[in-house]
Amino acid sequence: MSREIAGASSGTPLLNELFQASVYKPNQGRVVRQLTVLAIWVIVAFGCWRLYSTLSGSIDNGYAAAGIPSALLAIGLWFGYRLVNWPRFADFLIAVEAEMNKVTWPSRGELIRASVVVVVTIAVLAISLFLFDIFWQWFFSFFWTIS
Repeated sequence: MSREIAGASSGTPLLNELFQASVYKPNQGRVVRQLTVLAIWVIVAFGCWRLYSTLSGSIDNGYAAAGIPSALLAIGLWFGYRLVNWPRFADFLIAVEAEMNKVTWPSRGELIRASVVVVVTIAVLAISLFLFDIFWQWFFSFFWTIS
């Protein structure tokens, strides 16, 4: 039954979805979809900025150095927006948000106690590894100088 429902909602290929402007299930999975598209946009923007800085140093034509990254930025922003509205991906993000709402998050006190346990454990392990390292350095250097 769930495969039939998933198959019915995910029948549109991504290429067909890129040329539409509709929002798939606009009231479901809103937070996760917004954060996902924001992350995609940030990655695309940093990539285009890096491309611009590379092209501006190697191409004398300023219009091409700015135009290519600008065009790629526009395409990437549109692709990110459409990707989170693609039925297959949107249904996945909606399911992710539904599962995240079921999680019982620790209280502030529990979080602090757990963090202290982790930090103390890491410190104890680091100190013990440091002491083992010092011991084995001394041990091998002692026998190396004897022979």
